[in-house]
Amino acid sequence: MGQAKEVLLEVKNLVTEFKTESETVKAVNNISFTLNRGETIGIVGESGSGKSVTSLSVMKLIPNPPGRISSGEIIYHSRNNGAVDLVKASSKEMREYRGNEIAMIFQEPMTSLNPVYTCGDQVMEAIMLHQKVTKKEARAKTLELFKKVQLPRPEDILDTYPHQISGGQKQRVMIAMAMSCNPSILIADEPTTALDVTVQKTILDLMLELQRDNDMGIMFITHDLGVIAELADKVVVMYKGKIVEQGSVYDIFSNPQHPYTKGLLACRPPLNKRLHFLPTVNNFMELNEAGEIIEKTQSIQEVLKSAVVTKEERDAQHKELYERTKILELSNIKTYFPINKSMFGRAKDFVKAVDDISFDVYEGETLGLVGESGCGKTTLGRTILRLIEPTSGIIKFRGQDITNLNSTDMRNLRKDIQIIFQDPYSSLNPRITIGDAIMEPMIVHGILANNAERKARVMELLKRVNMTEQQFYRYPHEFSGGQRQRICIARALALQPKFIICDESVSALDVSVQAQVLNLLNELKKEFKFTYIFISHDLSVVKFMSDRMVVMNKGKVEEMGDADEICNNPQTDYTRKLINSIPKGQLEDIKASIDKKKIYMAEA
Repeated sequence: MGQAKEVLLEVKNLVTEFKTESETVKAVNNISFTLNRGETIGIVGESGSGKSVTSLSVMKLIPNPPGRISSGEIIYHSRNNGAVDLVKASSKEMREYRGNEIAMIFQEPMTSLNPVYTCGDQVMEAIMLHQKVTKKEARAKTLELFKKVQLPRPEDILDTYPHQISGGQKQRVMIAMAMSCNPSILIADEPTTALDVTVQKTILDLMLELQRDNDMGIMFITHDLGVIAELADKVVVMYKGKIVEQGSVYDIFSNPQHPYTKGLLACRPPLNKRLHFLPTVNNFMELNEAGEIIEKTQSIQEVLKSAVVTKEERDAQHKELYERTKILELSNIKTYFPINKSMFGRAKDFVKAVDDISFDVYEGETLGLVGESGCGKTTLGRTILRLIEPTSGIIKFRGQDITNLNSTDMRNLRKDIQIIFQDPYSSLNPRITIGDAIMEPMIVHGILANNAERKARVMELLKRVNMTEQQFYRYPHEFSGGQRQRICIARALALQPKFIICDESVSALDVSVQAQVLNLLNELKKEFKFTYIFISHDLSVVKFMSDRMVVMNKGKVEEMGDADEICNNPQTDYTRKLINSIPKGQLEDIKASIDKKKIYMAEA
């Protein structure tokens, strides 16, 4: 274990800045940390904190202009060349280190993989570039790597294009590519953000195993402290380009010193208690007019205690809720997609995306739909709206059978049933202002007498989702992910619907922004008397939002019932697997992870 203290990377007083027309922004502002061999350092913070810019600075991938490393040192202890300051390294020298000694897994594998080359060819290219081997040898090594990262059918995936495999599989291809040259340092930038919790757990275990086998250092970047608890030895917490706190993973979780760290730790939905609201960073700190942090003296325990819902409160709410009218009734819904068509166009087989599902939803209820990617939850949500036509079954909305409504009647009904999609950026037209985007459905459905009245309504809605009237005239690209999701919520509210389907509407958001959006959805539900179906792969988020929960697996209902009951006492192996895969960030789990890693590294 003496080897574990060998220094691999020293970042000293690093400043990375970007020039805009009006100012120079220091995205990374005078930060310092050290990474040792066999060690994982977790860098956490919200979007805009500077964590990804830090990783791109180490790789010398900052686009210049507008960005540049203006000062500081990045000392890399190369296995061939000794201590090298990467800030001063030439482009040719960086090409030797990049991919070979320092590898990176990017956040979005679909945009990192070339769509016109097979997965195998892209990994083989990296191997042939750095290791000077034949194509046949590179293919054999790629196949071995695909097996190591536990890709199903590795021989087939060698010749498969990126669009033909799932998100989790694409991420494994990226890991295989990063590991192809046995790097000394692996930089992982949000590699599990959009993955199911079960796939995420497999990826984290895989990274630990690869670290042990290669004795490498890992820089793991995420906004989720729960994930860091499972993997990291040390934690660096960043806020607005600066490091506000760093220390061992156990010290950070057991005794956080900075109010921002306390906020990040508190805003993840807990599985072991029911809360009225999720704490946010604002519960622990605020900024004064000079932009300086003012700490609020509340502890995490005090904030959580004030938010807890008692069993008596919940029982009383549910007694009243389930005496109400049913707003939605699904009977034996099936949605099948044909595959393997014959030469005459007849389907030989079907993908049974939704396979004989029945349940009711009561007025004012939030029903959670949870399961892994491919379980059919999104298809079910779209089938309810008839954006996808059901193969068979009956959909009743407010007592009316809508299964076979014609397109005109269905269009009129859609003002009462709205959907908030997963990706707010692709849901908004980049060419029109957000004010016009919110107003557009009101014009289509003839809501209010004229555009002046509609504009006034939009201004009210923007304020209601914590945005300003001035933002009416801005375009979608001018907003953060969390702000764009608020715009989509405002657009859904514009028609004053009775029923809203939220389809993975917070899955790509920072945990702190996610907490704000979830709290907002609950506030709006109380104010406007909505009914929700809340779809997510994240069981802890679904549990926080839902009265009842439906667990889906392979198109079928695996388990259905009270959300708290399912989390506290799951009845099926599949639900237990989902719950066990959630990174909980509890101190006993962190101790277990530290002990597990010590044993792992000792075996190496």
